[in-house]
Amino acid sequence: MNLRNKLLILFCLSTLILASCGKDEVKTVAENGKSGSLTSSASTVNLTKETLNDKVIEFTYTTSDFGYNAGITYSLQFGEKGTNFSPAREVVFANGIVSRSYTGMELNSLLSAMNLPFDSNSDIEVRLKSSISSNIAVYSNVVNINTKPIPLTSWIYLPGDYQGWDPTTADSLISATGNGIYKGIINFPTKGSGFKITTGKNWNINFGDGGNGTISPTGGNFLTPSKGTLLLTMDMNSNTWTIETIAIWGMIGDAVPNSNWAVDADMKFVNDGNDNWVLKTNLNPGEFKFRRNHDWGTNLGGSNGTLALAGANIKVTEAGNYTITMNPTALTYSIIKN
Repeated sequence: MNLRNKLLILFCLSTLILASCGKDEVKTVAENGKSGSLTSSASTVNLTKETLNDKVIEFTYTTSDFGYNAGITYSLQFGEKGTNFSPAREVVFANGIVSRSYTGMELNSLLSAMNLPFDSNSDIEVRLKSSISSNIAVYSNVVNINTKPIPLTSWIYLPGDYQGWDPTTADSLISATGNGIYKGIINFPTKGSGFKITTGKNWNINFGDGGNGTISPTGGNFLTPSKGTLLLTMDMNSNTWTIETIAIWGMIGDAVPNSNWAVDADMKFVNDGNDNWVLKTNLNPGEFKFRRNHDWGTNLGGSNGTLALAGANIKVTEAGNYTITMNPTALTYSIIKN
């Protein structure tokens, strides 16, 4: 057999082998998925402060089918009617869970995050999203809900000796859930500082000390048991109050005027529910740290807006007047030149 014939036979055998291998390959192609259905236990939800801890609605779905055994991620999508779910608030189901209930507080938080109005009801559309990848998903029927969020956060105000008895500039206590219990941190310069409670930034409605830890609309001035930074709790449901000392945060370092790593510049707590401490002050080129209760036992440092326990000194490169904000809960800080 000559060389030409040998090469021809080899070529034919190679072609047959490749063809055989091609037939053995099996490719899985996703068919058009069929979505499960979604139902809700209510079509109208009337949120009130009394129902915040109650289950107010429940969503249940049946499973979807993509034509083969696939790992499906299920989630609820919420959107305002007429927006075609753009944008959508999405809540993912835990694996194997086919229903999701909401308490009044949970639903109110979701509706508030959608920036819905407090003064009128909105029509909300909810659907089931079933996805097997970032770009392959099917959607269920749409369930309609008519509801509105309720404003929960409320404040009372504490005009007193510490700020000149002016209710328009008085510090406040916050009730984050509107449950009638107000808390806040205020710095009082002297022991026996007097103050009262007002429900607005005026004297129209005010309360004083009713004696024995009680609050009274005809009471005299509340008096602080000590000077310094104090935590106040005013329960307007039971008309009782407490006051106690609490840790303070300050700044120390050669960047802080008159500090020289020996004296703290005390920061002020902001009673807005966000746990921020703030100080507006001049700073010099240099370094500083945050300290709790004027003690090195708990100090925070860091860089790029992130804090760590016993972290590095924070640097200031340019002199000027700054507003410094720090959050010991979130371990964040900011320095903004005024």
